[in-house]
Amino acid sequence: MNADTRNQDPRPIRSFVIRAGRLTDSQRLALRQHWDEYVFDYKSGVLDLDAVFPRPAPVNLEIGFGMGDSLLAMARENPASNFLGIEVHKPGIGKLLNGLAREQIDNVRILCRDAREVLQNCIVPNSLARVLLLFPDPWPKKKHHKRRLVQPDFVELVASRLQPAGRFHLATDWENYAEQMLEVLEANSALKNTQGPGRFWSNPDRPETKFERRGQRLGHEVRDLLYEKLG
Repeated sequence: MNADTRNQDPRPIRSFVIRAGRLTDSQRLALRQHWDEYVFDYKSGVLDLDAVFPRPAPVNLEIGFGMGDSLLAMARENPASNFLGIEVHKPGIGKLLNGLAREQIDNVRILCRDAREVLQNCIVPNSLARVLLLFPDPWPKKKHHKRRLVQPDFVELVASRLQPAGRFHLATDWENYAEQMLEVLEANSALKNTQGPGRFWSNPDRPETKFERRGQRLGHEVRDLLYEKLG
């Protein structure tokens, strides 16, 4: 190993693992038929959000939309807003594409990429109306906590991309992760807790998700947080 190789930065810690999920026939067909309509290829450059969607509107970004049920519901119920979804798992993208095409919803666009890269390289500061992070991978083992997405540097990045008064909505059914989220967000001076310091959001306004239902079946309490960017 030469000196140049030894001095290179280590590979970034990923908050997700690409799982070889089995695609159903309908998901595979949706990926083939509707990919070009809703999904755009990642390019390491600023994304013109007004050009991505059919019409200019406030942009809501959901990180890791899973199977897409909540994103589909939010887009359906809020046609005057635009929704950008980030997901790395093809089965979830295929399922969402099926729903978007079936219901002829046109205010959703998708990126299949690491959310950190998208926020860092594609989204300009002060441009997002809302960021949603609903039930991210909890990495429950203590030795894996460093893989959790909600860390100070990530929250700082999200806050920088929100518009003044833009909102960051998080949810988890893992108590330990909820406490970590609360600690990290309360320490960020650019954000304020809409429910009051140190408080969770007891009556969140969002669709129920598959991961939420699974957590409830396991007896996990769901906790939501809602923060607003200071002007």
